[in-house]
Amino acid sequence: MGFPELLEKTGGMGRFQIIHVILLSTPILMLASHNLMQNFTAAIPKHRCRLNGSWEEGNITERWLQAFIPMEPTGKLSSCLRFTSQQFQLLKGNATANVSDIETESCVDGWVYDHSEFSSTIIMKWDLVCNHRRMRQLAQSIYMSGVLVGSIIFGSLSDKFGRRPLNIWSNLQMAVTGVCAAFAPSYILYCVFRFLTGTALSGIVLNSYSLIVEWIPTRNRAFTSTMTGYCYTVGQLVLVGLAFLIRDWYWLQLAASVPFFFYFLYSWWIPESGRWLVLSGKTDQAVKELKKVARINNKKEEGDRLTAEIVKYNMQREIKAARKTTYTVFDLIKTPTIRGISFCISMTWFSTSFGYYGLAMDLQKFGVSIFLMQVIFGIVDIPAKFVSYFVMTYLGRRVLQAATLILAGAAILANIFVPSDFPTWRIVVIVFGKGCLAASFNCVYLYTGEIYPTVIRQSGMGLGTMMARLGGIIAPITLMTADYYHHLPLIIYGCCPIISGIAACFLPETLGVPLPETIEEVERPHQEEANEKLSLKAMKE
Repeated sequence: MGFPELLEKTGGMGRFQIIHVILLSTPILMLASHNLMQNFTAAIPKHRCRLNGSWEEGNITERWLQAFIPMEPTGKLSSCLRFTSQQFQLLKGNATANVSDIETESCVDGWVYDHSEFSSTIIMKWDLVCNHRRMRQLAQSIYMSGVLVGSIIFGSLSDKFGRRPLNIWSNLQMAVTGVCAAFAPSYILYCVFRFLTGTALSGIVLNSYSLIVEWIPTRNRAFTSTMTGYCYTVGQLVLVGLAFLIRDWYWLQLAASVPFFFYFLYSWWIPESGRWLVLSGKTDQAVKELKKVARINNKKEEGDRLTAEIVKYNMQREIKAARKTTYTVFDLIKTPTIRGISFCISMTWFSTSFGYYGLAMDLQKFGVSIFLMQVIFGIVDIPAKFVSYFVMTYLGRRVLQAATLILAGAAILANIFVPSDFPTWRIVVIVFGKGCLAASFNCVYLYTGEIYPTVIRQSGMGLGTMMARLGGIIAPITLMTADYYHHLPLIIYGCCPIISGIAACFLPETLGVPLPETIEEVERPHQEEANEKLSLKAMKE
């Protein structure tokens, strides 16, 4: 008997587990808002140079602006240049004729922004356009860097100090730094607070998923993981609703951050992982939590029979193995099977995030309403995760993980060959690829939690999410490669998932397999295979 059997005795998937999953999944609704918020808070409005002198005080039509602002080859007014002096002769006849020799200058007096779609964005507040346009992508990369750092810090700390205290702290940090970002007086401070928000997000994700997985019976893990994934999907639609109603970035930032104060308050009720308590030598506390679970699940009599001695006896093998050594992140690469798993899982996390954020963080490029695109990108997750649940349940995690990555990469690459005259088909292909990546995300969270043993599970989740955030950091920067070749970003976004999908084929299947508790459990099949080969070799000799 192990911890799964103790869970069954205390009610299995009972009332406690349902409440537990709901409470831990609710904050994930707003995590999507923070991840994708810059689609709206950093939306780039139409803009042009502010005119010199007193010309800006009047109501100037676009026709008159041609005397002050040069035209681009596309027939639109330049967003980053103006004439050094008024050119009223251009208003006669063809306004684009003989203008190449007219002296121009940058927008030394600032810019005028179109407020029809958004009343305020960080682009308007700090003039992140023209020569400073890359500061927009830098802000998102800094945020993702915070998520990366958070995955490193919280992954190891929660294995050492427990999931519960780190989850409580992460919710508080998310609330405070999110609010501070709204009040940031400068771009630099805004980026600092967004960085800290990103670190807190990792803490919430890592500890929430581990607390869910470690309190859920084996047979229910796929279903609960899918439901938790749907919270992120719904969160994308919540973000659209908030952004549509709140067109000022300041208030939108607050609306997405204040709820975490509420999450912080009720997170004190959520119990520590029973598995972690037992393997950390805190058996008495584990028994107390198990009795609490049994009581809520109407299994009080079963809970009352539990004692520290019974729990230790049933988990003596895992406890003995856990006490052999102090586990660190280096245990992710020490032994052959775990090392192979870490390599393949790292590629899977990186490519899923890299492709996902490469598509999802630049919705304005599609040329349609940013709100409509966000709704489409959110809705496609619903059927994607629905299908992923059945594939995970009946065919296995490995099949789903490999297939979704390969299909996503193929869809992204296929978009290169769709003519620009067919924008609808381009959107359909990209949305299909995004749906595959959403299904991949849904699978990889569960897969990683199942494939690593309890003693290094958080470190493994930390490694995976670290690689995901690295992908999120590089994704916005990859868009800059379009300066060298128009389709280069799509080629990169497409090839990475295909390579990772092939690597995922080498991961072990976890469908219906109890959660491993120790490294030895994971390494045993590899060791047995090695011993068998040695025996065959000895027999031949």
